[in-house]
Amino acid sequence: MDDLLMRSRLNLPVTTGIPTAPMQSPKQQSEQGTVSFRQVLEETTQKQELSFSKHAANRVAQREIELSATGLERLNEGLQIARDKGLEDALILMDGAAFIISAKNGRVITALNGREIHGKVITNIDGTVIL
Repeated sequence: MDDLLMRSRLNLPVTTGIPTAPMQSPKQQSEQGTVSFRQVLEETTQKQELSFSKHAANRVAQREIELSATGLERLNEGLQIARDKGLEDALILMDGAAFIISAKNGRVITALNGREIHGKVITNIDGTVIL
């Protein structure tokens, strides 16, 4: 009997991590009005906020580029415009400053102030968004 008990316990599934809600049948899911994967992905992409690389954060501080909450919102809008146009790496010109961003990652790579933009050539970008 101990042998039978041991074999039955060896066949029990082992779960790890955070417990989730029990699985629902497709019929139950359709009754609750589920959202498609595409809709969830688009909503997540739109909510994704801009982040700054360590290099970019240092450049913003060194070059004394002022970014208010409104400025960050506008920069996020520029990111969304770049994504909508299918850009991967974009230059965003805003309030006399330039930000080079990776649109696919939502990350600011570097920043330049108005004094440094003059006479510079910026390469390896797909496009420019002017705000």
